[in-house]
Formats: sequence, structure tokens, C-alpha cells
Amino acid sequence: MTEQKATNITWHKPLVTRDEREQKNRYKGVVIWITGLPSSGKSTLAHEVERLLFERGCNSYVLDGDNIRHGLNKDLGFSPEDRNENIRRIGEVAHLFADAGVIAFTAFISPYREDRDRARTLNEPGRFIEVFCKCSAGECEQRDPKGLWAKARKGELKEFTGVSAPYEDPLKPEIVVETDKYSLAECAEQVMRYLEENGIIPSASKR
Repeated sequence: MTEQKATNITWHKPLVTRDEREQKNRYKGVVIWITGLPSSGKSTLAHEVERLLFERGCNSYVLDGDNIRHGLNKDLGFSPEDRNENIRRIGEVAHLFADAGVIAFTAFISPYREDRDRARTLNEPGRFIEVFCKCSAGECEQRDPKGLWAKARKGELKEFTGVSAPYEDPLKPEIVVETDKYSLAECAEQVMRYLEENGIIPSASKR
């Protein structure tokens, strides 16, 4: 558990509540936590669903693993300790987005169950949706758009998930998308269908 170092601080309650935001928006603020091996399609899926939500009039934002490391988490590497802190920070940021009525996507490997479970506990039941991009290591390596798997196999990259660092599959994710078996459109539709069926967004027929 992260130590609270700041003292003499008080949590200020907003004058505009989450419920009021959601009544105005007509959809709920949630965290959609997309996890999976490198090159399993996490960012691609997040941005595709974001586009579909935008077309429905829903405000959403993708917190992408690479993008976050350019700024907020530029001081972190890929050691187990830094990965832990990386996910801790993102969990807090995503929770704030959702509290503001935004549908917040996170597209991170987030290899450790404990870290993902900790991010879940920040949110009320039903407001954290874990999406597992299930894709074989072989397929991920074949895609390898950044050439990272190849570098890891050569020993040029240390602590690379799937080669020299572990990945712990989610035990009970809300959604499993098999990105090595289905198209991007089919996977995105699977996520959208879940959001509709669970009352996060109104169904297309009710717009």
C-alpha cells in the first residue's frame, strides 16, 4: 500500500455530483481496463471503441501505455516496482476520469493481477470493466509492429512481458476478446454490446 506522505489535507466534495453529470449525459462514467500481452491489440481496440462511443455522443478518453510514459510516468522504467507504480498512478487517474462522467479506457499490459485488482477497488461495483485481449504469444510476436518481441528474444530488452517477464491472465474479466480469432470490428462490437446490456450506455435502438 502506498504511504500517505502529505499531511493537513482535506478531501473537498464537488458541488456537481457524478449522478448529476450522468443524468445530463445519459450514460455512466466507468473505467474500461484493457489488458493483455504486448501487441495483443489493446490500444487498437480502445481507440476503435472510443470512435464508436464518440459517434454515439459519449465522452471517452484513452489512457494509452506509451503515451502516459511520455509525460505523467516518464520517470518510471519496467522493473516490477516501476510497473506497480505505473499502474497505481493510472488507476487513480482513470478513476478521476470516470468520476467526472467520462468513459475512461486504459490500454496497458498491466501484467500483474494484484495491480489490476487494486485499480478495481478504487471504483464501485459495475464501474470497472476488465477487458482481456486474449491473443497467443505466437500471434503477438508475429504482429510485433514495434519489433520489440524480436529484440527481447535477442536479449536486447530486459523485463519484456511474455519473454523475460511474466504476464498473469485475468481470472474473472468482464469481457474476453479473442483478438487472434476475430476482427477488430467484431471485438469492438462485443465491448459495445456489453456496455449496452449492462446499462452503461443506452442501446442504439433507444437513441
